[in-house]
Amino acid sequence: QVQLVESGGGLVQAGGSLRLSCAASGIIVSRNSMAWYRQAPGKQRELVATITSSGRTNYADDVKGRFTISRDNARNTVWLQMNGLKPEDTAVYQCNTDPSWRSYWGQGTQVTVSS
Repeated sequence: QVQLVESGGGLVQAGGSLRLSCAASGIIVSRNSMAWYRQAPGKQRELVATITSSGRTNYADDVKGRFTISRDNARNTVWLQMNGLKPEDTAVYQCNTDPSWRSYWGQGTQVTVSS
């Protein structure tokens, strides 16, 4: 059974930083394409960043240069370092594979950026 547990969210002022973590069990993150997604109130879930099994990364246009996805193979954890946060980054952030599996969704972690 795959379990993905996100943490690290919180309330931060615009321009601040947060580091999100996704602790995985039942799946080896280094053998899968992993991704961070986010869903803002009233909006559809969107893909934010991906890291492939080979370590290649890709980002949504509006987070390029501000967010960095990485993984810790020993801890079987995926990270999302978020710098230069903007109010429009406010959302629930979740990790999953890319493409995502419905059964893998966890509760996510709330990120709120105040102006």
